[in-house]
Amino acid sequence: MIVLAGSLPLNILMTLLCGYFMASKNVFFKKYIAAFLMFTMFFGGGLIPTYLNQKSLGLYNNLWALIIPGALSMYNAIICKTAIEAVPDSLTESAYIDGASDFTVLFKIIAPLIKPTLAVLLLYYGVGHWNSWFNASLYITKNELLPIQNILRAVLIANSNVLNEGAANKDMMDTYAETIKYAAIVISTLPVLCVYPFLQKYFVKGVMIGAVKG
Repeated sequence: MIVLAGSLPLNILMTLLCGYFMASKNVFFKKYIAAFLMFTMFFGGGLIPTYLNQKSLGLYNNLWALIIPGALSMYNAIICKTAIEAVPDSLTESAYIDGASDFTVLFKIIAPLIKPTLAVLLLYYGVGHWNSWFNASLYITKNELLPIQNILRAVLIANSNVLNEGAANKDMMDTYAETIKYAAIVISTLPVLCVYPFLQKYFVKGVMIGAVKG
């Protein structure tokens, strides 16, 4: 929950800023900067350089290692960009005439108009953070800092080892293993199931706005 509380506001802010930049017109070097941003979708630095970079920045055994590297998803930024492009230019132009700045236009005009898309992106980011376990297994060794998915994974692995060793009471161990397995599934999916009904009304509309212009 701490990772979610720290990640989601940063995710939405970064996605909104990036989408607004890519949707803006008459921006210097926009074409080259957008190409550089798109480049990051297809090529990365690799696991070992990323690990060394995280460690040199002092993020090892720190929850920020799970928050900062995933602050922006270019795929979600493109969805946000398409949604912003669907907002009529007359609204932003009239705001500029009245003396509004880019931040005023973004947060007071555009953001309220694309709330369905932002709700969908919030769900995308939230589910991604909730199901993530690989980064935590790389950068965190303290048990008290591990997210729930790593704890559940450790429980299932330990349960499997006990099951393999305990041949004497195999029937009882089978029942115990199944109970642990399904309890882990319920624990890991329950929060998402609780949140989804509140965002369901935005889901189809938000995806369509971000996918089709006009």
